[in-house]
Amino acid sequence: MGKMGSEMLIYVLLLMAGVLASGRSSQVKIWPMPASVSYGHTHLYLTNDFGFSSNYGSEILKDAFDRMLALIKLDHVIDANFSAFNSSSLLQGLHIVISSPNGQLQYGVDESYKLIVPSPEKPAYAHLEAKTVYGALQGLQTFSQLCYFSVTSKVLQIDMSPWTIIDQPRFSYRGLLIDTSRHYLPVPVIKKVIDSMSYAKLNVMHWHIVDTQSFPLEIPSYPKLWDGAYSPSERYTVADAADIVSYAQKRGINVLAEIDVPGHALSWGTGYPSLWPSKDCQQPLDVSSEFTFKVIDGILSDFSKIFNFKFVHLGGDEVNTSCWTTTPRIRNWLKKRGMNESQAYQYFVLRAQNIALSHGYEIINWEETFNDFGNKLSQKTVVHNWLGGGVAQRVVASGLRCIVSNQDKWYLDHLDTPWQEFYANEPLTNITNLKQQKLVIGGEVCMWGETVDGSDIEQTIWPRAAAAAERLWTPFDKLAKNPRDVTERLAHFRCLLNQRGVAAAPVAGLGRAAPEGPGSCYRQ
Repeated sequence: MGKMGSEMLIYVLLLMAGVLASGRSSQVKIWPMPASVSYGHTHLYLTNDFGFSSNYGSEILKDAFDRMLALIKLDHVIDANFSAFNSSSLLQGLHIVISSPNGQLQYGVDESYKLIVPSPEKPAYAHLEAKTVYGALQGLQTFSQLCYFSVTSKVLQIDMSPWTIIDQPRFSYRGLLIDTSRHYLPVPVIKKVIDSMSYAKLNVMHWHIVDTQSFPLEIPSYPKLWDGAYSPSERYTVADAADIVSYAQKRGINVLAEIDVPGHALSWGTGYPSLWPSKDCQQPLDVSSEFTFKVIDGILSDFSKIFNFKFVHLGGDEVNTSCWTTTPRIRNWLKKRGMNESQAYQYFVLRAQNIALSHGYEIINWEETFNDFGNKLSQKTVVHNWLGGGVAQRVVASGLRCIVSNQDKWYLDHLDTPWQEFYANEPLTNITNLKQQKLVIGGEVCMWGETVDGSDIEQTIWPRAAAAAERLWTPFDKLAKNPRDVTERLAHFRCLLNQRGVAAAPVAGLGRAAPEGPGSCYRQ
C-alpha cells in the first residue's frame, strides 16, 4: 500500500473509532470552509522554535511562513514552561512538500493543498503538501486559523487534533475591486487590503485605477496623463505600481489593472485636452482621433511591463455618446463613415480590444459591451456582469466567459446589502449545463470609492467580502443553505481579522456598522 493509501486507512480507522468528527460541526471555525475536514479531540502546542522544512527552496514560501507565525503570535510573548508539557503533545515544525517547481503566479494556478496535523509518520510535525507554492500559501492560511495564543498556558495551541484537511477552490477567479480614482488610497492602505484578501483566500485585486475624477498613475509613454491626479501627492509612480504587484504576488494574489474606455475618462484630458471631444463636452474619449488610440496603446504598452496578469480590464460601461453627435467635427467623421452613435461605441471598444490583444492580454469588459454587441466581441473576452441577474446565463450560452459582480448582491458600497445576501449570491444561478458552468470563471465584490478612503475602507469591505469569499472558495454542497447557519463562524473570522489589525465591522450590522454597546467581539 502506498503512502497516501496508508494515510487513508489511518483516517478511516480513526473515523470508525470516533476519534475524528465531521467538518460540518459548528466547532470548526475555519473560514472559508475547506472542501474536506476531519478532526479529533486532543491538544497540541507549538514549541518556541517552531519552524518549517521543505523540498522547495523559495523566498515566497519562507516569507509566507514567517508572516503566518507572526499572525498567530499576534505580538504575544511566548512564556511557557515547555518542560511541563507532555512531549507527545509538542509540535516542533511544519514540513511542506511541493510537487511542481514552477513558481510563476498566473491565472488558473493550482491552489489545492492537503494539511495533516500532526503527520502520522512524524507526529512531532505537521504536514502540508501542495502541487504549487500558491497551494501551500492557502494551506498556511488554513493552518494559521487552527492555531491561537492560549493566555492560560502562554503558548501557541491547536485544539481538536488530529486534523486532516483536503482543499481546493471552487472558482479560479475570486476578486475584490478597489477604486483609486474617486478617493486616492495610499500604498500602505492598498497593501493592508491585499493582506486581508489573502486571509479570506481571495486571489485577484481588480485595481480600478482611473476614472472621470482623477488619473493618479504615472504613464511614461504619456507623462502628462497624471496631471489629472487630484494633487501631486495623490499619485502612484511606476515603481509604486510594480511594488504593489510584487507584494500581491508574494501572497498569491494577481493584480488586474483597469482603464475604463471610452466613458469614465474625463481626467485623461487634463493633461491632453485633445482627447476630449471639445472643451465643453469632455467625455467619452474622442472616437474620431487617432491620438486617442495612440494613448490607449501607450498605456497598455506600459501596463504590460508592470501588470503581468493574463487579463486587462477595458471597462466599456455607462457610455453616453451624446458628445460625439453634438461636436460638429466628430459628427462629420461619423457621417463620412456611415456610423451612428452605437456603431461608433462598438468601433471604439473593439479597437481597444485589438490593442490589448496586441500586447498579449486577454480582455475583461463590463457587461454593456455584451448587451449591445456581444457577438462582435473577441473570443478572448470575459464579460463582467454588474447590472443584475440573468446576464451570466446569457453570456455563457453565447460561449464567452463571465465574472459575476451583480450590484444588488456584491457591491460593497451598497451599505444596505447585508452579509447574508453576499453569502447567498450564487454565480451559477440557472446555469445547469456543465460546459457552460465552466465558463463562469468566478466572481468579484466591488469596493467603489465614492464614499471610502483610507479611513473607512476596511470596515466597508469586511466582513461582507468574506461571505462572498466562502461562496467562491467552498464546494457548493458544503455551503450553508441558510446563511444563519454560518453566523457564528463568520463572527469568529471577523474577530480574527480584528486581532490581525484589520478594521472589520461587526457581523450584526449592515456595511460599515459600528459596535453597539459593551460586549464580546464574538457576539457583535
